[in-house]
Amino acid sequence: MTSNTNSNRKYYVTALALYFAYFILGIASSIMGQYKTEFAKAWGASTLANGTIDVSMVVSVIAAYGLGRLIAYPFAGPVSDRIGRRISGFIGIALYAVFFFGMITVHSMWWAYAIGIINGIANSFLDTCVSPSVMEIFPKSASIANLFTKFAITVAQFVLPFVIGLVASAQMSYRVIFIGCGILMIADAILVLVLPFPKQDKATAEAKTTTDKPKHRFTPAAIASILIGFTSSATFMIWLNCNQELGASYGIKDPSILQSFYAVGATVAVLLTAQFIHMGLKETTVLVLYPSISIVMLMLCYFINNPVILYIGSFVIGYAAGGVLQLATSTTIGFFPDSKGLATSLVMIASSVANYAVLSAAAYLTKVTGADAPRMIILMNIVITLIGVGLALIVKHGGRSTRTSAASGVES
Repeated sequence: MTSNTNSNRKYYVTALALYFAYFILGIASSIMGQYKTEFAKAWGASTLANGTIDVSMVVSVIAAYGLGRLIAYPFAGPVSDRIGRRISGFIGIALYAVFFFGMITVHSMWWAYAIGIINGIANSFLDTCVSPSVMEIFPKSASIANLFTKFAITVAQFVLPFVIGLVASAQMSYRVIFIGCGILMIADAILVLVLPFPKQDKATAEAKTTTDKPKHRFTPAAIASILIGFTSSATFMIWLNCNQELGASYGIKDPSILQSFYAVGATVAVLLTAQFIHMGLKETTVLVLYPSISIVMLMLCYFINNPVILYIGSFVIGYAAGGVLQLATSTTIGFFPDSKGLATSLVMIASSVANYAVLSAAAYLTKVTGADAPRMIILMNIVITLIGVGLALIVKHGGRSTRTSAASGVES
């Protein structure tokens, strides 16, 4: 066992490179929401009756991220399993470089939409590389290694508003951040090509093809667990990408700081939830409790028109969103013990549908309701999250509580 640990040390730099890719992924997943007005102007958006720029087309481009994930997941997994983690990771990181450079060079909403799809495809290939790789590098602490991918994302989302502030105070263009991230991704792609990766264990997969067929348990509880991939993703994607306008409407001078409060909440959640589950808290209890907290907080943000409530709300919603998607995947794997890859894909496909559908709906609400859109979007988020609580209750009472976090190792 000790020799195994020692031999894996040569992969630690590889793990750092993969975690760094997830750090930049955290920036990519939220930076568009910070510069909606700038991109809308660059793409020729019209001015609304109240004098503000119509940012609905930018929300639509952000939604294309979910469409890209949906397109790529059926292919990204086989590439990682059959061709190799290195190739999957390189494709994902290289496509992220295309996203960062491409988004600041196009001048049409439709070209930007295509770049948004590339963003989602990049995420899919990176997902199917990083999670299996860090689990193989740290086999004794697979779930903890995987939680640190979420940690890398939340740290990036915490740092981003400060970087935005520095760029603004230096009177530089927002394009500087995109160029910097693109260069860093190119460097990381080169590292992934040359750094060593652990060998994939294909014995299990080959054995499965010659033994019994996998047991798929599509019970109501299993289906509900899969669908939580939709509702949990919707909750944080809507808040993360639509809180800027809400903050401005509530009188916050620099609404980008809400991002940092959200990221701190999500980071705290990752660390505390892992400890709570280690102490015996059931995953299914978290799936009910955290969305319920989100509903209460969203309702407070709707009814209390005050900047302070948004700062509190960003932290609380960040906490309530931290790790729910991962726990939904762990729970779903309990229903498909012989097909962990299938379970992971199903939840992530549901998550991808959410990324596309709810942000497209948010774009439509922005276009038709104008200045009232931020609060209308909160109402939509409340309804979706309420459905998520109902699904979690079905899982909790109709399925079985599973303790598979160590085996699952899923992150998005």
